[in-house]
Amino acid sequence: MTGGRAVNSEREVMNAGPILDGELVDEVGAPLQESRQKRFARWWVYSPRVPAAFKGWVNLRQAVRHALAWVLTRPWRYVRAVARGLVVALRSWRTWVRVGDFREAALAQEKLADKFSEIRELGLFRWRVTGAGLLLVVLVLAVAHLIYGSQVLWCSGAVVSVALAILGRRKDGSPGRTAVLAGPRSLTWTMDPQVLVDAFRDSKLIGKEESLRLVERPRREGDGWSVTVDLPATRKAADVIKNRDALASALAVDEVQLIAERVRGNGGHAGRVALWVADSDPYRSPPTRTPLLGVPRWDVWKPVPFGRDARNRRIDLPLVWTSLLVGAIPRQGKTFATRLAAAGLVMDPYTRLYIADFKAGKDWDAAGLVAHRFMSGDEQEHTLTLVEWLTELVGEVQSRYRRMRDLDDATCPESKVTPAMARDLTLDMPVTAVILDEVQVPLEDRTPVDVQGKQLAVGEHVGELLTWLAKKGPAAGIVLVLATQRPDSKTIPSGLRAVLGSRFALRVMDWRDSNIVLGEQMNTRGHDASRLLPSHKGVGILRPDGDIDAGADVLAMTVRTYYMPNEDWRVICQRGRALREQEGTLTGHAAGDRPRSSSRVATLVPALASSEEQEGGSADAEATTLPEPLASVIDYVTSHAGDREFIASAELIDSVGADPAWFGRQMSKLGCPSTRERIETREGVRQMRGYHVATLWDIADRLAEGYEPETEAL
Repeated sequence: MTGGRAVNSEREVMNAGPILDGELVDEVGAPLQESRQKRFARWWVYSPRVPAAFKGWVNLRQAVRHALAWVLTRPWRYVRAVARGLVVALRSWRTWVRVGDFREAALAQEKLADKFSEIRELGLFRWRVTGAGLLLVVLVLAVAHLIYGSQVLWCSGAVVSVALAILGRRKDGSPGRTAVLAGPRSLTWTMDPQVLVDAFRDSKLIGKEESLRLVERPRREGDGWSVTVDLPATRKAADVIKNRDALASALAVDEVQLIAERVRGNGGHAGRVALWVADSDPYRSPPTRTPLLGVPRWDVWKPVPFGRDARNRRIDLPLVWTSLLVGAIPRQGKTFATRLAAAGLVMDPYTRLYIADFKAGKDWDAAGLVAHRFMSGDEQEHTLTLVEWLTELVGEVQSRYRRMRDLDDATCPESKVTPAMARDLTLDMPVTAVILDEVQVPLEDRTPVDVQGKQLAVGEHVGELLTWLAKKGPAAGIVLVLATQRPDSKTIPSGLRAVLGSRFALRVMDWRDSNIVLGEQMNTRGHDASRLLPSHKGVGILRPDGDIDAGADVLAMTVRTYYMPNEDWRVICQRGRALREQEGTLTGHAAGDRPRSSSRVATLVPALASSEEQEGGSADAEATTLPEPLASVIDYVTSHAGDREFIASAELIDSVGADPAWFGRQMSKLGCPSTRERIETREGVRQMRGYHVATLWDIADRLAEGYEPETEAL
């Protein structure tokens, strides 16, 4: 009921018109005015009619500098141009008055003797013309001076100087001027397009008739100039990067001052290259302390601050989902670079650390405050302890994959450890880092061991375990950080190097060592760590695995690592221990739990066991009857000979680690002298001394049966 009257349920529908929605605006002109200001600002920035000098304070300051430089240098350049013009004019007059053109024509026709009288008469005539011309000029100037005064002389001198300056202007190819000796070159005030074109032509990156196309105008970026250019058709940016030293020579700068990168993605193509030229050596300044000193903690899932490139851009190194290999010769900053990567792991209290220092120094001692497993030494027992660690981690990875299968999709969307899973103490799946300094020590250990009934060198077994962890461990939260000062193919197996995602090469001896660290044929792509200067400590070539600030498509870059001395490293480790105590994640060695070895998966073979064990019997008792160095040689042949019929003496001596003279004498005493054979190698067929594999096995079998060599007893 409404107002005492009934209301029909079916009401008449009426058209009320459109319904408008709005809001009350106090100042009507404000949005329009703001829009006009934005449009004007956008037009000012992007309009080609506005000079670039008025589009920002940086451009204005640079334009003022250019103007001052022009004002200060122009008078001196004008005087030098006049002097060069005078020399060019005198040289041209001398050639003309000596009838050089007519003389050369007669000489080409072999009629110089017949034309001698004509040449002499023409020369005398030109001398008379020269004298008459000078006399006429002097008379005209004298009369004009008497009539108009000295201003005639000033005006005439100005006209003549301008003409001489135009004639002697510094521009190769000008009429009447031929460059004899090039003067000293210097980096221009701006990246002038013609300078770039000439540099590309001189370095044979483009043809003499080809040119470049500027994608964007040269601009200041940091302490240098940046420019992006398009190469001519069929020319590739990869060739520019490969021949970066030739382009640097053409630009008259050191190659460390020049960065050439291919522009990829939607805004790039195979012929687009970005260049950056530094004003001076970008690595001569003192190194910068690591920024981790100024943060209370770090998240290991974020890239770790690693260093800065030549443009002073901060380079962060991702560690999760990948592994890192650091290689260099001694005293180049290898341990410092490895500790920088480890610092981010230390500053995350949910990270578990396995740290082994095979240098046996004190560089890593502070890591014992936070490490779940820690050791420092280079003895055989340390290598066997490492085998236990790696075997333990192999079992841990397998256990994590089994447990991840039982988790729901919300907790574990894929078969990968997530940040939430790594921080959940009940799941016990933290990010686990294995950091090995001087990894070549365990990898080169040739001590025979028995692995599940198979005889292997302990170094080979370590390589197999590391390779397995590098392949399957990243998805389970395992991170490998390996550092070595012997980056060669014998030290680090190729199978292990192939699965290490991130690489960092400081200065090495030659391009082969650089390729072993960075990857095959990296030197042909313009990245060779052997070309780094010895004075550039901590400077290396980084090949990252993942997105970095310089771009996800960057193949490699030169980076100067942050500086972190022992005192800073100790502060970071102490901070990491305090964070772990606060979160309740301090375990293992850092918590005082240092268990002894309960069992070894890899055990020493009977040849290295005690004499009592030998007398007690063994499945491999035959190995105990072989004297050294034949026992080690047979072990190496079993593991590495494969299908080869002949092994070089140098290879066996290197595997045994013995003195060459002693090795040769002992093998001869055992009835196995070396022979010389022609062997096909990568460098071609070479003649080398060595041993036949069949002969080695024959001698070993005969000695095992009780054969006594005819020579003196050992």
